[in-house]
Amino acid sequence: MSDAKDTDDAGEAAAEADGLRKIIHVDMDAFFASVEQRDNPQLRGKPVAVGGSSGRGVVAAASYEARRFGVRSAMPSVTAKRLCPDLVFCKSRFEVYREVSQQIRAIFRHHTDLVEPLSLDEAYLDVTEDKLGIGSATRIAELIRQEIRAKTKLSASAGVSYNKFLAKIASDQNKPDGLCVIRPGEGARFVADLPIRRFHGVGPKGAEKMAKLGIETGGDLAAKDIEWLRAHFGSFADYLYRAARGIDLRPVRSSRIRKSVGGERTFSRDLSTGSELRETMEDIIDIVWGYIERAEARGRTVTLKMKYTDFQIFSRARTLDRPIADKQEFAAVGRALLEEVLPLPMPIRLMGLTLSKLERDGDEEAKRPDAQLSLL
Repeated sequence: MSDAKDTDDAGEAAAEADGLRKIIHVDMDAFFASVEQRDNPQLRGKPVAVGGSSGRGVVAAASYEARRFGVRSAMPSVTAKRLCPDLVFCKSRFEVYREVSQQIRAIFRHHTDLVEPLSLDEAYLDVTEDKLGIGSATRIAELIRQEIRAKTKLSASAGVSYNKFLAKIASDQNKPDGLCVIRPGEGARFVADLPIRRFHGVGPKGAEKMAKLGIETGGDLAAKDIEWLRAHFGSFADYLYRAARGIDLRPVRSSRIRKSVGGERTFSRDLSTGSELRETMEDIIDIVWGYIERAEARGRTVTLKMKYTDFQIFSRARTLDRPIADKQEFAAVGRALLEEVLPLPMPIRLMGLTLSKLERDGDEEAKRPDAQLSLL
């Protein structure tokens, strides 16, 4: 692992000569909760959660003080309160989060036009040719973090590397308020020591499957050949093979538009009764709408997905002639879709909601590709 203090600008110059990109991934630290602590001094230093505090509420974001108790996003509020009795809940203020996000994106665009936002609080930047002629990606990352703090009074962590995969991993390495650099030639060695759960796209179930196959670190993954990976992981194998070697050829796309955003929940036990399914639907609505707000997504189609105990997947969708107006309308459509399929022919093990047929919102920039998040 490298940090900013021992940065070698000559190494960056060599990377540029070899045709490698200079990529920065910036990720705000506990963004929603940090905004609430910034705007309310009485919350500073206290465990804070953004989201509903009622029985069916869900944590949308948690401060680092809360995370020390095990509180995390997508967790039921009752569970969070049990883990941290002193937890303070704040209602989400997405209009404020969006305003701060626009300030941050303006800072990014001061340095490069190649900005690919992933959500309100994180983005990739390609600074191979930066606007100010600074030349050093590490120095640019330092300046961006300083500018964010000066203009928003918030902290950001950043990762610097020669591709998106490594830059994103690096940004999480020294959180909060940290900077990590992975230079050319260091990627495979850096990845080798990482727990497999740190690989983007490997969820809890995937990590469990890999552990049973003897894969617990990037090094374990790199020891497997491509044919073995394809036999066990199908189309996901090529990504895993490259990632284990620190390879990622994806460019930063400032014009990419997300096609859908949603989430799904796999249950610890199969559900079948209407009351259980309706209560679960409320949890999913809360969490998925948080993702939608975070991504600034506007769409016309809501899709309900369910997986029965025999693993057959069923879905039902409804499309409006205009974008979904707000959470209340999204919730109403989701509930209506559920009522249409009740009673179920058999219990289900998974339920999810997705918003698709997305449109741009004003001068909004990029959206990442389809995102389907596990709500485990």
